[in-house]
This record gives sequence, C-alpha cells and structure tokens, in this order.
Amino acid sequence: MIRKDEYEVVHSPGQPHEGDPNPGGVFRTAPVTGETTSSLICRIAGRYGMDAKVLRSCWQWRNYPPGHDGGGVRADAEVLLNAAGRHLLAGLCGVEEDVLARALPSWGQEDAKLSAGRNGVPAAAWRTGGAVAGPVAFGCRLCAARRTGTAVRVVRYAPRWERVCVRHGRWLLDADADQPLEYLDVWGVPEVAAAQRRWAGVARRAARAGAGPERVFALAYAVVARWWEQALHWEREAVWPRRLHQVAGGNAGTELERWRIVGRDTVVFPEVVAVADALLDSAMAELVWRDSGAGQPRPLPADGVFCRRLGERVGRGWLGPLAATDYGGPLTSWMGAVIRIRRGAGGPPGYGNDPWWLRQEHQPVTMAGQLRVLSKERSAPGSGTTWRSAVPAEQRALITSLVNDAEEQLTQLRGAQYGKTADAAQQLLGNLGHAATLIEQAVRETAAGALTAGMALEDLARWARLPADVLAEALADHHNEQQAKGR
Repeated sequence: MIRKDEYEVVHSPGQPHEGDPNPGGVFRTAPVTGETTSSLICRIAGRYGMDAKVLRSCWQWRNYPPGHDGGGVRADAEVLLNAAGRHLLAGLCGVEEDVLARALPSWGQEDAKLSAGRNGVPAAAWRTGGAVAGPVAFGCRLCAARRTGTAVRVVRYAPRWERVCVRHGRWLLDADADQPLEYLDVWGVPEVAAAQRRWAGVARRAARAGAGPERVFALAYAVVARWWEQALHWEREAVWPRRLHQVAGGNAGTELERWRIVGRDTVVFPEVVAVADALLDSAMAELVWRDSGAGQPRPLPADGVFCRRLGERVGRGWLGPLAATDYGGPLTSWMGAVIRIRRGAGGPPGYGNDPWWLRQEHQPVTMAGQLRVLSKERSAPGSGTTWRSAVPAEQRALITSLVNDAEEQLTQLRGAQYGKTADAAQQLLGNLGHAATLIEQAVRETAAGALTAGMALEDLARWARLPADVLAEALADHHNEQQAKGR
C-alpha cells in the first residue's frame, strides 16, 4: 500500500529543472508492493518533471531496453541494479533500502554484467519482468490517483488470480503485450470479482493438500483455456460470448478475433477457479476412479460421471461428453495420473504420477504471443497469404480437435497386440477404424478450408494423395452437410 503522504516534500529545495541528472532526493516516492524497479524509476522521474531517460542517465547501462517487434519499449521492461545503483535509487526516492527490498521483487537480483566496471559506479541492466519474478501486469491508475493525487501508470508483478481491482471494477491486463489497453471493465460481469474472492479459499485448500496453489491454478487455467479454443464450435455456449462482449465495451464487433485474445483471461477466470476447486475435491477424484472401472480397468467413457459433474460445476450440464472426449489434453492427463496413483502403476517417462504436472505443450499461449501472431498475419501482403488469416478460427479449431482425437485413438494401441487374438483384433480394428474416420473428417475440413482460401483443387488432391474427382465429390458432400447444419 502507498501511504497518503508518499509524495510530500521531504526537503525544501525548489523543483529541479529537467536537465539535472541527479536531483538528490528532494521528493519522497514510496514504492507500490510488487512494483517493478523500472516502474518506480519512471514515477520518480515524473515527480521531478523530467523524462525517464534523463533520470536513467544516473546509471551506467549494460544493455538496451527490451522492445516490441514493431518498436517501442515493452511496458514490462525491468531493471536490475548493482549495490551502488540500489543506493542511488534509494536516495532519489527518499525511501530506505530495506523498505525497497521488501516492496520490489527485483531489488536483490543482480546480473553478471553488473560486476563489470569501476567499483562504486551505479550500474543497471535491462531484463523482461517475466524472466525476473513472474507475470507482470498494469496497476490501477484510479487507485494510484486516490493515494498519490496523480493518475500515473504503475507496473507490478501480479499472478493471474490477483488481477481484479474490486474497488474500481477493473481487470488489470498483462503488461508484456504490444497493445494499448491497461485494463478491462468488469463492472458488468460481477462473477469475475466473485471468483477472485473465492480463489483465496481454493488456494488455502491447495496449500493444505500440498499441491501448491500456483500449480493447481496453472493446470485449471490450461484446462479452461483449451475449452476456450474449442468453444468456437460449441453451439450451446452462451456465457462466454456474453462476457466477452461486455468486457469489450458492449460489442466485440468486427474485432472478435482480437478481443478473444485480449479478453480470454478475464472471461474464463470464474471457470478457472471452479475447475481448480473441483480438481482439489477428493470426491471428484473418486469419480474418476470409478469411471475408469476401479479394480477392473476400462477406457474412460464419453458419458463418465466425473466429466458430467465437472460440467455442472462450471454451469454447463451439457459439457461432460465434450470434456470426456477431448483426448490428449491437460484434463485427461490429470485424470490419468489420478488413476495411476490409485492403481499403483507407473507414469509416462518424465512425468511420473504427479497430477499437477503441466506439460509444456499444454501451457496456453500468452496474450502477447497470440497478438504477435495476429499482427504478422494482418501485416502480410495480399489476402489469404497465411493459413490462420485465410481459414476461420472455428474451422481451425475443429481440425485441431479431430487430429488430437485421432492421435489419442492411436496412442491407446500401444501394447494392444497381446492377449487373445479376438480381443487384440477387436481393439486394434476398433481404434484404427475410429482414427481413420477422424482423419478422413480432418482431411475434408482442411481441404475445404484451403479451397475456400483460393487453393487449386488439383494441388489439394495431389497433397492429399487422392484422385481429384474423389476429392471434389468429398468436398461437395461436405458442403451439403454444412449447409444442412446451417454452418
């Protein structure tokens, strides 16, 4: 918290002029808890009426600030200081070093580059905040104005479960993305703030279970982010579109794809907390065990009780079969670990039986990463020059789902060629046939998307290793099916 008198004049000398590189600590500028050192330096410069670059000239810099691909310094740029540099900053802001050490997560961290140079010379090095102390977000300017009298920008380290400013109804966005917004208005979606209050209890349960709140949240976040991508073709999904339009100012309009990127974490947050709560529930783990056949192992069914209950807990009674058949995702990985623990079986190499282990391929792409891809697609010359810009997001998501499901069917065949001939043949043919059907559907969807984007039928037929007339007939049937479905 910032004290009310944080910007009171500590000494009587007059305001330094902009060209003075070392104002000598005339004004007191207290840090915000979790603030980046770079953010504090910028606020100090603003208080002295000078450009941040002028104040930063007090330090010797070992490298250049991190920037965006399109130019401009990243808002999550962080600063590491050597001992002399930290002493200088303490003097400039009029705050004791031990106070700064408690408030600034990067305060005690140094870099090999900072050891170079003359002893006693204030030195600094640039880093990205995420590489120093975790996710970086914007602070609430209204909170800053309430405490300091000036609506200044504050950048601070904040996990995704602490992004709601309840007082002002704002979701504070990641600071690493190349986009102008610092927050989204969540007054119209009170369930987002309610989820943040609920998370405190979930985190305590996770700590008591020895799971680690941050690991539980990360897994739940990955599960729901995967649902978010699939929800483009969920006909019964109505909650997320309403929330998305609300945080977009009433209507996402023609910028739907961009708003789906910027608004994702805000919109799905209540479901993330609900899923985390469910995965910590021992009764839910018992349902997974029962669905697996308990002492008589069997494949997890599409109508399993666990997934049905999970859908109910996120307010979607229809979600169960969709979640149960999303093979190869973080949810099925968690379920598999729970089952193996109960059976006393070993886990996959490198993963063991830790249910909270989140594979790298399951980690959601960040807002910054998605916006970079979107920007490159939109800046590419001509129309339809990239797959993602030429093929609708719904169709891309469907292709991904079909491929993942086919992959899971084939994965289940490892070790299948044992036992009785009839049993082995039944499993092999059943899974292979299902996988072939899924692959055929994926081929049709891919070819249809490419054809609509302007690719030649002859090229598509050659790449698919099909006669052109066979592919043309398949695409015609596909078109008729989509028209019948109203797509």
